[in-house]
Amino acid sequence: MARVPFAERGGTLRGVVDLATGCYPSFLFGGSLGRALPVFHFHDLTREYLEPRLQYLVENAYRTVTCDEIARFVIDGTSPGSRAVALTFDDAWASAWTVATPLLKQYELKAILFAIPGRVHDGTADRSGPTTANVGADPRVRPADPFVTWAQLRDMHASGIWDVQSHTLSHAMIFSDSEAVGFVTPDYRHEPLLERPLTSVNGHLAFLPPEALGTPLYQRRSRMTDARRFLADEAIAERCREHVAQNGGERFFDRPHWDRELRAVEAKGRPDVERFESDEARAAAIRAELSDGRALLNTKLGSTTVRHVALPWGIAGESTRNAVAATGHELAFAERPLRSRVVRAGDDRYQLMRLNGKFLTCLPGRRRRWFFSTV
Repeated sequence: MARVPFAERGGTLRGVVDLATGCYPSFLFGGSLGRALPVFHFHDLTREYLEPRLQYLVENAYRTVTCDEIARFVIDGTSPGSRAVALTFDDAWASAWTVATPLLKQYELKAILFAIPGRVHDGTADRSGPTTANVGADPRVRPADPFVTWAQLRDMHASGIWDVQSHTLSHAMIFSDSEAVGFVTPDYRHEPLLERPLTSVNGHLAFLPPEALGTPLYQRRSRMTDARRFLADEAIAERCREHVAQNGGERFFDRPHWDRELRAVEAKGRPDVERFESDEARAAAIRAELSDGRALLNTKLGSTTVRHVALPWGIAGESTRNAVAATGHELAFAERPLRSRVVRAGDDRYQLMRLNGKFLTCLPGRRRRWFFSTV
């Protein structure tokens, strides 16, 4: 099985390495901000998590900036001010509408929303706007459509509170190796939605659903890596699903040796030559994720302001780094191993680093917390 590069890994080990090599900025340990611009990232969240952090910014006179202001700082050296920070929210979960929007309005702050247009639908949500009645919605209770709707996204864009930018077209995860590492079991329903692999090959977006019990799973990597996509044999997958369905469905996985049984089915009739996409197809898919994501957002929002991108999981292979500029993006947020997790003038505009939002209260100010009290 092909090895996943260290640059694509997260978790505790990556955090320890970043800490040991000085990637975390000094303000997390009681130092000053200096000339750095902290860019914090959030995902799906609750009011209980977000509101104290916004209160901290207001009480300590911090100002929030947009992507265009970050671009002027990075490219031209135009400082956004000594107490400037950026708040970024990835994926455009429904809680960006129900939780973050009313709180940002209440505290008169702005934020950047990196939306995934291929995951946004028209929906039937109330257009009257979020209120304190729904601001505490629990994101662990997933609605039928867990992301904001297009109507909500247009309202957010028009509000002046949100700077809506791209998170690529589909935030896709792909199979990258031909060796089966597991199968879809009943526990797969708890798999993070954005980590379910892409299954479509014709341009229509489709992802492996929980009801596809028995489907083989292969090593997964972001679409934006240099990995070539493994094109799994649908006939093999269908045989595995039929075997599960004919032997009890979910109850099949109560068998003591179900894994061995399914592996035998998966191995039967495998082709002599495994199918992987070509280098040309990989490059075209990456370009489409970038260009189509940006274009669809601008079209749906009736704007020309979407010109920046945050890459899913912060991952950017060489093909992606080349394509970001070629598709007209001005900035890209991506991981850079062994580099400082703040933005500075003159940084590589296509590999800007962010900090987890949990570290926001380490900023200089009253009631400041220390790094080790937040981890």
